[in-house]
Amino acid sequence: MPLSRHIDADLVIEQSKEHPHKKYFGNQARTAIHQSWSRDEDAQTIPKYQLPDVGIPSKSAYQLLHDEMNLDGNPTLNLASFVHTWMPEEATKLIMETINKNAVDLDEYPASQTIHNRCVSMIGRLWNVPKGCNAIGTATAGSSEAIMLGGLAMKKRWQEARKAAGKDYFYPNIVFGANAQVALEKFARYWDVEARLVPVHAQTDFVMHPFDALKYIDENTIGVMVIMGSTYTGHFEDVQLMSDLLGDLQARTGLDIPIHVDAASGGFIAPFAYPNLKWAFDVPRVVSINTSGHKFGLVYPGLGWILWKDEHFLHKDLIFELHYLGSTEYSYTLNFSKPAAPIIAQMYNFLNLGFEGYRKIAFKDLRNARLLSRALEKTYFKVLSNVHHPASPADAESPSQKTVSAKKHAATDEDDPENYQRGLPVVSFRFSDDFKQEYPHIQQVWVQTLLRAKGWIMPNYGAPPAEEKTEMLRIVVRESLSADLIERLIADILETTEALMVGGASSMLAASTSSGVNQPDHKHGRPNQKNFADGGLEIRQSTYAKQC
Repeated sequence: MPLSRHIDADLVIEQSKEHPHKKYFGNQARTAIHQSWSRDEDAQTIPKYQLPDVGIPSKSAYQLLHDEMNLDGNPTLNLASFVHTWMPEEATKLIMETINKNAVDLDEYPASQTIHNRCVSMIGRLWNVPKGCNAIGTATAGSSEAIMLGGLAMKKRWQEARKAAGKDYFYPNIVFGANAQVALEKFARYWDVEARLVPVHAQTDFVMHPFDALKYIDENTIGVMVIMGSTYTGHFEDVQLMSDLLGDLQARTGLDIPIHVDAASGGFIAPFAYPNLKWAFDVPRVVSINTSGHKFGLVYPGLGWILWKDEHFLHKDLIFELHYLGSTEYSYTLNFSKPAAPIIAQMYNFLNLGFEGYRKIAFKDLRNARLLSRALEKTYFKVLSNVHHPASPADAESPSQKTVSAKKHAATDEDDPENYQRGLPVVSFRFSDDFKQEYPHIQQVWVQTLLRAKGWIMPNYGAPPAEEKTEMLRIVVRESLSADLIERLIADILETTEALMVGGASSMLAASTSSGVNQPDHKHGRPNQKNFADGGLEIRQSTYAKQC
């Protein structure tokens, strides 16, 4: 959740009264014409930023909130987010039937825990847990919590090994690419681990190159986090190559460095679209993997998963034995209570879709991503993502590309993702060099702003450090983004771009000054940045998340 500060209600009200636009409203502005419905009158009686002394009718409370939520964007047209936005009616019914169940109450809700355990087992098999390993895992609030848990387990094991060797254990570090999602850097800062960010470049598809990562590893490295699906371009980092290089490093230096795979998005894409790819627990140095059930696991927001290849990778000091709710329970999560409903929804998908259903959806998402990519490349844009590029045997020698054999490449099935370079169904793109040369005055961010007026939410942002001068627009092709919507989106992108090309100063002014729906409460609720300053110096941060 975003950080919010306390709001001085009296000050906000006075500022609102002084707003120049308020002079057009008299005291009668909110008086109802028909007394059969008193929504406006009820609204006038309650404060916005403090608990009302007396409540209002339930119907009024519902309608006020319902109407205000209409100011949000349409989740289906939210192209910025990886988070899933639609489930079948039966899944919604199950969620409502279990919304009052706390998954941590094992004695009271044993069936929920049984379903949780089955989910962990199914995911473990999906991720190729080797025979003889006792995999263990848990549901989390999302991948952010799961990454914290995976990192903590690596830190604890490193500390124990250092203590046993009689060495200091006060300066741990962890290695990952500068393209990492902010959760990885949060782990490092929150748990006092030095984050060693590997620079990424356009030549390596804006993801970490395993050979570059070796330069940042030493005896204090608790592990390397490898990303299966960059949030910038959707590219997969090379888990197998990273493992091979770490094996060679151990043979030369004795350093035993594990891998945690951040598969927040790729964990529910790679097994179905790229079954021959080695990235999971069948890679020797992978000890833990996280994913988001609420992304390509196709569940509503609020669910992540973390699994360890074997129980011994999860140190016993991190597990709490609880005698609290009528039974003996074991806990290893950052929070205690958590809803059972998302876990039940995950199992619903597993039962309803099965392997083949997930496979068909992954194929469809990637097919639509290829359609969008090809259309954009034929117009005014350069596509930076890769899933529309054919795979070739020659690519197998490039560590930044995952490809298939020559025999597979010769296959006639154009729908098979293995015939293309591997990645998430993500389309990242920018203005082509020719376009920028011909129209240097057009800012790429204007496309984002004007598309918002058509309902589409599509971010424009800078590439990771070392390539931050590159701006990119990004579209996440989720299950709810149909081929029909893709065609409409292509038309709107081209219409918007061409309007900027011929619209002159008026179109550019409209794009540069528009900020969407006015939300004054956002301004009042944001923390004051100067209150977080340390001597006026900004803390250095290397990923796309900027410090206060």
